[in-house]
Amino acid sequence: MKNGAFGRDLLVKALYGSFKKLNPLDLWHNPVMFSVELGAIVLTVEFVLEALGYKKGVLWFTGWTTFWLWLTVLLSNFAESLSEIRGKARAESLKSYKTAVMAKKLREPLPDSPYDTVSSTDLRKGDLVLVEEGDIIPGDGEIVEGAALVNEAAVTGESAPVIREAGSDRNAVIGGTKVVAGRIVVKITANPGETFLDKMIGMIETAKRRKTPNERALEVLLVSLTAIFLVVVLNFRVLSEYLVRTTGRGEPASITILMALFVCLAPTTIAALLPAIGIAGMDRLFRRNVVALSGRAIEAAGDVNVLLLDKTGTITLGNRMASEFIPVGNHTFEECVHTAMIASIADETPEGKSIMELAKKTLGVRSDALPKNVKVIPFTPETKMSGVEVDGHSYRKGAFSAVKEYILRIGGTLPPELERVVGRIAMSGATPLVVVKDKEVVGVVALKDVLKEGIKARLAKLRNMGIKSIMITGDNPLTASAIAKEAGVDDFVAEAKPEDKLNLVRDLQKQGYIVAMTGDGTNDAPALAQADVAVAMNAGTQAAREAANLIDLDSDPSKLLDIVEVGKSMLITRGALTTFSIANDIAKYFVIVPSAVSPIFPHLDKLNILRLEDPYVAVLSAVIFNALIIPALTPLALKGAFYRAVAPDKLFVYNLLIYGVGGVIAPFVAIKLIYHLIEFFVG
Repeated sequence: MKNGAFGRDLLVKALYGSFKKLNPLDLWHNPVMFSVELGAIVLTVEFVLEALGYKKGVLWFTGWTTFWLWLTVLLSNFAESLSEIRGKARAESLKSYKTAVMAKKLREPLPDSPYDTVSSTDLRKGDLVLVEEGDIIPGDGEIVEGAALVNEAAVTGESAPVIREAGSDRNAVIGGTKVVAGRIVVKITANPGETFLDKMIGMIETAKRRKTPNERALEVLLVSLTAIFLVVVLNFRVLSEYLVRTTGRGEPASITILMALFVCLAPTTIAALLPAIGIAGMDRLFRRNVVALSGRAIEAAGDVNVLLLDKTGTITLGNRMASEFIPVGNHTFEECVHTAMIASIADETPEGKSIMELAKKTLGVRSDALPKNVKVIPFTPETKMSGVEVDGHSYRKGAFSAVKEYILRIGGTLPPELERVVGRIAMSGATPLVVVKDKEVVGVVALKDVLKEGIKARLAKLRNMGIKSIMITGDNPLTASAIAKEAGVDDFVAEAKPEDKLNLVRDLQKQGYIVAMTGDGTNDAPALAQADVAVAMNAGTQAAREAANLIDLDSDPSKLLDIVEVGKSMLITRGALTTFSIANDIAKYFVIVPSAVSPIFPHLDKLNILRLEDPYVAVLSAVIFNALIIPALTPLALKGAFYRAVAPDKLFVYNLLIYGVGGVIAPFVAIKLIYHLIEFFVG
């Protein structure tokens, strides 16, 4: 498995990085492991002095303890190096797309303006470039003219091209992607070296990630515990000398014993894995095509308790689909379906296509049986209707208010039940579309927002996590209420304007909530900037991307649900390993302390519950376990602890039982096994 998460090439690079990180200038950022390295240096000197005969000591014990202390530091470095290299592998693949291309720089802000062919490295923010079919987009920008089908596989890994067009919230393009079809004018929004791809590569290569508040708090705890244990060990030396003088038994604890005691009692496990957990959190988001612009955002995602979800594209598929035909007046069901089908012959919108599909399926009509010579009546903002004229008949479909005005103007009449049918459809959360033949209203088509598959289950899962979901939509309250009820959303805000979104985020934060939201438009930027976790769509506007702290390369708004799960998994992983590390120390206490002092103070031999007879082998066994537990837990740190969508209190109890109780039991079993293995091989 050469290129897997633990492939041979990757492991070799991580091993090399482990030795590089032995440089104290690199290791000082991890105070606990820095202290272990200092201890290893001291023991190395001690071993050399004992080997040369300048000091008395148990040479084999000092030598092996020194070896395992160095190995502890190396294994800690390996975990961090491995997590960094996994991310850098992606950076290398991104670099292959970051090449200089020739750009058509326009002399005037017009599509047909003459252009100069220049290198993409010579483009500057504000320049206008023409990009045609088959061209590579020379830099990050926004489309100001035209529309195109763009292949973004270079960045997102998604092979299906996507539509990008001027004047919409999907007008942003990324340098290095390719125009498959179309002709566009792009306004460059970033200078060379400042592009989105540059930022991604730089961030991954340097693993530049500010420590989050929880990480800093945990680091303070680890440093404090390390300082306390250092004081304890120093006092332990003084105490052992005092006991030797007063009791006349044994010898004072040697430097080797003291170093072993310090390393085993210090929180080395979590200190070794903490950097890997943080970097792996970013890497796991990268693998889901989400770029984290700050570590704080990932952690905040784990603490989120309110999600603001856009309806269209997040909860629903985004295209309304025909779901029902309802005849009115004296017209039959077949007449209603046929009228709706003919009126939609030339309608290329998703709604129009869905009407055609459902109507043909209902009537059993084949496409080649439909009329060919039709006069198209296109939709206009003024008429709010569309349709065709065929064989001397006029077919129309449109909103109730527009059709009502049209019918009355041409001398027709409205069926008495029409308004009631339209109201019932609207109350159900669907959109009513009235269909007309000549001067008569034939019926109504119900267009329904189709929920994304599995969205209800995912929202229920969030509720089990203790997260409240709020749907934000521009729909009227009746439609919004129906969709919210069907999807299982906890609350909704209808007819929402940009200022409503911003005020909602602020109000929730004032109530103490950690708020997450998604957005892709300029009108979302203020609320995104205010939210604790702000996910911008990569295809959205520059303003939205600059306001966010997470960028979704796939432009899938529902990705927010995955981000929350990654964030929570990251927090659970850190908590689980911290619990396991502290529980380990409790177990090792019952091995190290009796082995170190029972010759001086026999009463403490009662703590030797494993009944380890040789104190040197016992201490060495604890040191070996202390080193080996780091690589054993590295896959967990990189992959993340198992996370279930349950209430926080239940999750706390679950992890306490697994990692707390397990953290106490595992060292006893492992140290006993290592002890017997050493005895077996050494004799």
